Amino acid sequence: MRFSVIVPLFNRPEEIQELLESLTHQSFRDFEVIVVEDGSDLDARNIVLAFQDRLDVRYFWKENTRQGFTRNFGFERAKGDWFVVFDSDCLIPPQYLEVVDAHLRVNPEVDVYGGPDAAHPSFTPLQKAISHAMTSPLTTGGIRGRVRNVGAYHPRSFNMGISRSAWERSGGYRISVKGEDIEFSMRLIAHGLKSVLIPEAHVYHKRRTDFAQFRRQVHFFGTARVNIRKFFPCAIRPIHWMPSVFLLYVVSMIPLAFGLHFAAGFPFKWSVLPVLPYLVWHLALLIGGKMATGSWAAAFLVPRAARIQLTSYGWGLCTEYVSVVLLRRRDPTIGEVRNVPMPKG
Repeated sequence: MRFSVIVPLFNRPEEIQELLESLTHQSFRDFEVIVVEDGSDLDARNIVLAFQDRLDVRYFWKENTRQGFTRNFGFERAKGDWFVVFDSDCLIPPQYLEVVDAHLRVNPEVDVYGGPDAAHPSFTPLQKAISHAMTSPLTTGGIRGRVRNVGAYHPRSFNMGISRSAWERSGGYRISVKGEDIEFSMRLIAHGLKSVLIPEAHVYHKRRTDFAQFRRQVHFFGTARVNIRKFFPCAIRPIHWMPSVFLLYVVSMIPLAFGLHFAAGFPFKWSVLPVLPYLVWHLALLIGGKMATGSWAAAFLVPRAARIQLTSYGWGLCTEYVSVVLLRRRDPTIGEVRNVPMPKG
């Protein structure tokens, strides 16, 4: 079998139904699907098994161990030569596996791949705005999969594939939560395995459905980056501090403008200069959002989504860095760290 699609699931039965429905339309048919229910209260067994007449799908329920170890559970039961990992809130384009199969046949040296995410036309304006904010060069600089990153590419587990031999060599996920996918990707590369971005292998990623959920999610991403640093000190690079710099700029621009005018005596037209880049950035996001989504309803939400993304990530990174690195406090949310084969050198 060519591919084993592995999906961890926790209390999201409606999402797995939509994901499985999208997989029934794959043009490439040599694949199986493994759904692993991670101790959910909302059981999706009947939903998954209802697809057995259209998909080669297996369902497992286990006690909750979080997403990293849940993917390991799926890897251990997979039959395919390649393991493809999706989040449950993704929709998969019909040509996805065909595109990946063609790329891997032309590039047999590849061990690990990742792909970008996009917004489906059926998404709400808010979902489209969040998707654009998370992939726009005006926020992340494309580091989440829109363009090739400097250095080796680190796939994210919402859209990632790993060969069976690479999994056997690496031992799978070392931690189950809080940056588990980046730690896994960095360790695979440290093993000397080849990781690539396949730009055409995109998925439609719903992410969060309101700004409060989105704020918590990106704050968590910021704290997770510090967790990865414990395993790979190089995990935090200058670009990861940019959201924190942006946060500092946002909280200081108004006091600075007032200070220039009232304390330093600058004319008003000059004292507003600290705010000008912020306004230009908002305008660029609005225009870029309209061009990317084709919707003014989504475009007007993009600046807010971008502000939340950068400030929440920056705050999470800063507070976690102070707590864990400077004050050396133990993070109780990490959980178990598995013993896995480590790279030499």
